[in-house]
Amino acid sequence: MHPINKVGSIVCVGTGMTLGSHITPLCRSHIEQADVVFCSAHPMHELWLKEMNTDVRSLQGLYAEGKDRRITYRQMVDTMLAEVRLGKKVVGAFYGHPGVFAWAPHKVIEQARSEGYAAHMQPGVSAEDCLYADLGIDPGKVGSQNFEASQFMFYQRNIDPSAYLILWQVGIAGDKSIKRFHTGKAYREILVELLNEYYPLVHKVALYECPTLAIDLPRIEWIELQDFADADISLITTMLLPPSKKMQKNQFILDRLARLDNLVSGVSS
Repeated sequence: MHPINKVGSIVCVGTGMTLGSHITPLCRSHIEQADVVFCSAHPMHELWLKEMNTDVRSLQGLYAEGKDRRITYRQMVDTMLAEVRLGKKVVGAFYGHPGVFAWAPHKVIEQARSEGYAAHMQPGVSAEDCLYADLGIDPGKVGSQNFEASQFMFYQRNIDPSAYLILWQVGIAGDKSIKRFHTGKAYREILVELLNEYYPLVHKVALYECPTLAIDLPRIEWIELQDFADADISLITTMLLPPSKKMQKNQFILDRLARLDNLVSGVSS
């Protein structure tokens, strides 16, 4: 890591998923004390941030239909770094957790540090946190696997159907252009075919969307896997697949551990 030897800094904070409900006191403090706050969030979140700081600037205008999102993310980084280089105390406030499904926060911290500026990240409540709470799921019970839907389609992944499977951004499943905000039924049908290698078509899956406002309810819609292609899907829809099989004991390891237990017990006695 390069030594910190310049005036100017950046902290990327998470504002949480639901407006005003999820932000930590530390993240709020960084926003209140910043010289400038850049935000990438719901318009309601932006208005709320302006109650904490007089200089809040939206990064959402950098997005555009048909524009490669990698260009947008690079522009976000450049925009924030420009203020850091002017010696300002900068905050990047990002919806949910700033380090989850967010390239720009990681990159701006990496770049700022390489140039000798202080930079770090503060977590926020993510969509995954909300999913576990709203659906009543403990990922420690049988395990949990998380994949971005398109990445899951593009690469050969080993899936354990005895654990939960969470697929993010199913609304743009199969998009290789990184320009679209939705794909369509034909793309989702391919995803269903891929999942059908591990799950029966009648397997119940949940479509989940975390509420933006505290007065709203989460979307929790249970459907059969075979109906997914025709379902109402948005950019924020997540799909949860519960286990389709029971966990299988690893008897070889269990036997080794039993022998080790006996050995340890014999030594201690």
